[in-house]
Amino acid sequence: MNMIAPVSTRGVSARPPVRWRLCWENELQLADHIELSDFFRKTYGPTGEFNAKPFEGHRSWAGARPEIRAIGYDDRGVAIHIGALRRFIKVGEIDLLVAELGLYGVRPDLEGLGITHSIRVMYPVLRDLGVPFGFGTVRSALQKHITRLLGRQGLATVLPGFRVRSARPDIHLTVPPTRVEDVVVLVLPIAKPMSEWPAGEMIERNGPEL
Repeated sequence: MNMIAPVSTRGVSARPPVRWRLCWENELQLADHIELSDFFRKTYGPTGEFNAKPFEGHRSWAGARPEIRAIGYDDRGVAIHIGALRRFIKVGEIDLLVAELGLYGVRPDLEGLGITHSIRVMYPVLRDLGVPFGFGTVRSALQKHITRLLGRQGLATVLPGFRVRSARPDIHLTVPPTRVEDVVVLVLPIAKPMSEWPAGEMIERNGPEL
């Protein structure tokens, strides 16, 4: 892949244009991981020291490792990032192939621009992969925010009231190997309509969160 996809920022003054690079994980070089690790530490650090810890040691992922990344650059370096990983999840009693979207980050000065453009850039990628649905989760506290940015623009269907069980990326003797969280689910119908999303309010991720 490793292609550049320009995204217009017309009408957004004082913001430089963002140039998107779409790449498979194996196409990233050591310098890319170092730059992304620094970006994530600076992006997640203000939300809590623990949130930036997974990106120490030049690591550019936190839980599961993405297979495809969309990386937005401007004249200051990495500006926006989102990753995707094909996997089977279980919704209720149904095993379902999805492309999970996650590992999202945006530089603070671009807040409000990042997530909508990230999803728009990923849409043709997911279509090419032929997955039935794109899938993501956010904390319940972000429901109104994510509905305003994605749901009202028709970029994703926002489904509140779900629980998801995920494997922890590391084993610790003091906590269980899995965790259950109350989340809001984001669904992007790709190869199948939203009417074919399975019933059920419990999702088994069967692996770490992206």
